[in-house]
This record gives sequence, structure tokens and C-alpha cells, in this order.
Amino acid sequence: MAERDTADFGGGNTPVGGKLWSLNWGLVLLVTVIAGVGFAMLYSAANGSWQPWAERQAIRFAVAAIVMIAVALIDLRFWLRFAYVFYGVVFVLLVGVEIRGAVGMGAQRWIDLGFIQLQPSELMKIALVLALARYFHGLSLEEVGKPWRLVVPAALTLVPAALVLKQPDLGTALMLVLGGAAMLYLVGVRWWMFAFVTAAGGGAVPLVWHHLRDYQRARIASFLDPESDPLGAGYHALQSKIAIGSGGVFGKGFMAGTQAHLSFLPAKQTDFIFTMLAEEFGLVGGLVLLALYLLVLAYGFAIAFRSRNNFGRLLALGITVNFFLYVFINIAMVTGLLPVVGVPLPLVSFGGTAMLTIMFGFGILLGVYVHRDTRIGRFGDSEG
Repeated sequence: MAERDTADFGGGNTPVGGKLWSLNWGLVLLVTVIAGVGFAMLYSAANGSWQPWAERQAIRFAVAAIVMIAVALIDLRFWLRFAYVFYGVVFVLLVGVEIRGAVGMGAQRWIDLGFIQLQPSELMKIALVLALARYFHGLSLEEVGKPWRLVVPAALTLVPAALVLKQPDLGTALMLVLGGAAMLYLVGVRWWMFAFVTAAGGGAVPLVWHHLRDYQRARIASFLDPESDPLGAGYHALQSKIAIGSGGVFGKGFMAGTQAHLSFLPAKQTDFIFTMLAEEFGLVGGLVLLALYLLVLAYGFAIAFRSRNNFGRLLALGITVNFFLYVFINIAMVTGLLPVVGVPLPLVSFGGTAMLTIMFGFGILLGVYVHRDTRIGRFGDSEG
């Protein structure tokens, strides 16, 4: 009986019940609370109806929560062993989007699997963290300082980012590049290398600009001067600012936001859901949600620092930084601090693949916590 109640996914033989008991249930509860905020806002977005968004989001969260718990039970050595395989599979899916991807909202980003529209670029965010953590786990600090050692991680980051930019998806491409750069910084890459890459990136701006779509260029131009095209490219940003400002300190009340419910606010169930929340619950409501996100980040960094193996530490840091980028880019976008680039608000915005990706990442983060005392050698073997 005991043998059937064990989880041996990559070397661990701790009973499943023991692993479930050792999960960080505080983080699980916090994630659930934030998702609950999302259900409420999607209910409001549909004018007091669970259809078409809130009910589907709740079902997706329930399925994703099961995935999260299952992933948390998997031994870290499994992820170390198959990190490159996972990255390779997602990369093939990303290439598949270019060949036979489904087109929606003017972009080719999805693969139609029948029961779900899969967006491989979202999965690449997690695959990149796994691949970079695997790569740097096998290097010493002295080896990390050698410039030629950065060729592989740069390729792992920039090649999929280029494919995503071609879809086009500027927001996800930006997240991949920033997430990869953050991982390089966390492993101790020297500052002058960042300065060199930044200078090279600055020189590549004209090339990137040339490959942007017309609407993306218009969004960037409207970010610099939103009033130049208030009914076109600047419409989203201006309406978002109006809605946030009209919410005041305490908001207009649940389902009482005029900008959102009179259809002035675009994409209220996805990219601009924070704007709707700020209009209905004001500055106080926005700060409460930000405080919940800050607690998630605190949990993530705490789990990373408690990990006794380098691979788990890098995984936890990468997942936490990725989550931060979701929050930062979305809120900076809707408040006019960044151009509108289409990044969802994690656990709150309506979306299937994004929800699955974020919860999968939390599963890995919880797994780092469960296996925090596991000693992993340079090549994945056990230590001690």
C-alpha cells in the first residue's frame, strides 16, 4: 500500500501524502484569493453574469490548480533532466505557429488543439526559465564570467523572442528578453557585459522598428504623445487613464464603473481588467491587489533563498521574476507608463494558456519549496 502511495518522479520516493502536507499552502491560498478577484471582475465585466468569462475562467483555474499541485510533487531532478527536452518541444510548437498557426485579432499566435487554443509563446516563458536554470546550474561562478559562456543562453533567449515578435507579439517578446536578462543578472554576469549587450540592443532598434507592424509603431508613437491620435492608436491608453482617474480613492462601486460598462474601455476582460478594477474600487482596491501580488513575490524570493540546491534556487528566482514582469508590464501599460503591448494581468485577466502557464510556474515554485533540502550535483546526481 505504501509503495502505491509514493511519488517517484525523477529520484524522489517521499510518500505523496508527505509531499502534499509539506506544500506551501499559504502561497496556494494567496494564489486562489487573487484568482477570486479575477472571477469577480469578470463577473462585473459581463454586467453581472457568469457568462461568457467568469465561469470559464473558474473552470480553467480549477483544472490549472490540479496541474499546479501535480507539478509541485515532481522531484526537481526530473526537471533538471528534461529541461532541454521541454524547451525543445515548446520551441517546435513555436515554429509550428509560423507554419500552421491559428490567426486571431490580427495575429498568428495560437495552435488549435480542438479543446483549447494553445499559445506556445506563453509556455516558452516557463521553458526558458527551465533551460537557463539547467544551463547555469552546471557552471561555476568563474565559468559564468567568461563571455563565450553566454552565447548559448543568449541564443536560448533571443531566437524564440524573434519568432514571437514575428507573430507579432511585442509584449511576450519583451518578457522573454527581460526574463532572460534577469536570469543572467541573478547568476552573476558582470555589469560590463550587460552594458555591451544594451549598447548592441540600442543599435538594433532601427532593425526591430523596421519589422514592427504598423499598429505596433502607432502604439509606441501614441505612448509618447497619446493626444496625437485620441480616436485611434491613443484610444486605449486615454480611456484607461480616464477610467482610473474617475475611480478616485474608493471607486464607484462594484459593477458601477461607467467607462467599462458603457463600452468606452476596450479589452476590459483581458489587458485592461486592472483599469476596470481601479474604476470600481478606486486607489484602495488597486493597492490591495498590488499588495497581494507583492506577497506572492515575497513568497517566491523566500522559497528561492531557502533552497539548498542551485537549480531550485534559479528556478524559483526565474519563476518569480517572470510573474513580476507580468504584473509590472500590464499595470505600467494601462497606466500609461509603457506602450500598450498586450500582456495579461496574472490570474485576473481572462485567458486560457496564460492561466495554465502561470499556474504551471507556481507548481514548479511549490516544487522547489517541497524539495528545498534536496541536494543536486552539478550534473543532476544526488549529493549528501
